[in-house]
Amino acid sequence: MVSIKEKYEAIIGLEIHVQLKTKTKAYSSDGVSFGGKPNTHVSPISLGHPGTLPFLNRETINSAIKLGLACGCEIRYENQFARKNYFYADLPKGYQITQDKTPICNGGSVLIKDNEGNDKTIRLTRIHMEEDSGKSIHDLDPDYSLIDLNRAGTPLLEIVSEADFRNGVEAYNYLNEMRKLVRYLDISDGNMEEGSLRCDVNVSIRPWGREEFGTKVEVKNLNSFRHVQKAIDFEIQRQYDLIEGGEIVIQQTRSFDPVKGETFLLRVKEDAQEYRYFPEPDLPPVYVDDAHKEKIRTQLPELPKSRLDRYMNELQLSEYDSRILTETKEVAEYFDKLYAKAPSAKSAANFILGYLKAYLNENALEVTDFPISPETAAEVLLMIEQGKISHTIANQKLLPELLKNPEGNPGEIAEKNNWIQLGDEGQLMEWAKAALEAYPEKVEEFRGGKKGLMGLFMGEVMKASRGKADPKKTSALLNKLLNQ
Repeated sequence: MVSIKEKYEAIIGLEIHVQLKTKTKAYSSDGVSFGGKPNTHVSPISLGHPGTLPFLNRETINSAIKLGLACGCEIRYENQFARKNYFYADLPKGYQITQDKTPICNGGSVLIKDNEGNDKTIRLTRIHMEEDSGKSIHDLDPDYSLIDLNRAGTPLLEIVSEADFRNGVEAYNYLNEMRKLVRYLDISDGNMEEGSLRCDVNVSIRPWGREEFGTKVEVKNLNSFRHVQKAIDFEIQRQYDLIEGGEIVIQQTRSFDPVKGETFLLRVKEDAQEYRYFPEPDLPPVYVDDAHKEKIRTQLPELPKSRLDRYMNELQLSEYDSRILTETKEVAEYFDKLYAKAPSAKSAANFILGYLKAYLNENALEVTDFPISPETAAEVLLMIEQGKISHTIANQKLLPELLKNPEGNPGEIAEKNNWIQLGDEGQLMEWAKAALEAYPEKVEEFRGGKKGLMGLFMGEVMKASRGKADPKKTSALLNKLLNQ
């Protein structure tokens, strides 16, 4: 049986709406806050009362420039605004202020991994500024839909990609990269569950070798990365089944039911001309000159791709370790401070990927909540490297003590609690000889090839030293005695 992949090519484009972390709304001084009481972050301007006039939030422009520069976009000099007209209950003005013909960012790209783990460049069409609508709530009252206008007017960036995706995995990876980027830039928290990052997908299929696109279907209201992936994969199969069954694909807007794992019809898709775009008469053009662009460029942090390359090439860390360390800016910054004073980049990476990550996961915390500073953690790693304490003592005793007393001095705490390893060769030799004399038969078995018995001898020395014997020196002495 011929598979979909053999007969058809999926053509997929994504539109992402990123809610910005500004203090006020896009065109008014209303505060922006997630989770406030319904209809409390509103004013006559955001409610669209007659006679009110919008005014532009400067940070919306700056955020758009930051993202555009990070993606290698061309930043437009003259930016005009437009009205996108449509009636819906949670759009109090009856139109949305957006950008139509003059998006602030054009072109650019984002590097992702495809479904086989290879690098793939996703081209961007445009990034433009606009405002959000309010929120319709349909599940709190059996007879009515409720409207919360707190979100109305919140600044958004809409990121439109070219149709460069071919499956749901690539879309998932792209969303992850874009969320990482807006978080690094500190322009959005990127939380899909709070609506700070929302995604619509356009899906069509065409026979291999044909240049013309098939009829696209838009899937909206996707509220998780996994739902985006599943909706795309389902929609590809649905369109394939329609075409193979002799039917046609109709241009329409659908949504996704995560319980059934299916897309379902919302409405027949309206065309852009139905929105009756026209220039926004109440907002003058905004001009972005080269000097302002360069000022914003100097404020950009080191971006994820640059950090990933640095960790792999300069610090010689594995790609796996480097990707985890760069997943969030906060973890990457903790690592940078840690390895600057740690014995090595590898020891710093091991600490973060091991002890620190386990602690954060167990306690449902972020790295910014971790009590031990990078400088203090580096002191602990140096003590291990110098043989003053063992990994076991560090993980089971010293670090837990520092979690309770983050301002404490690791060396003083270890001295006070008698955790410093004993490295005196005379004392270690006595314990090593005693361990071997206690098990003469096991010594002969070891010499006969049972090398696993080394753990027994090491355990005896550790028991005699109450866990303070230097493991490296102890192992060397035992090997010396056993091979005489």
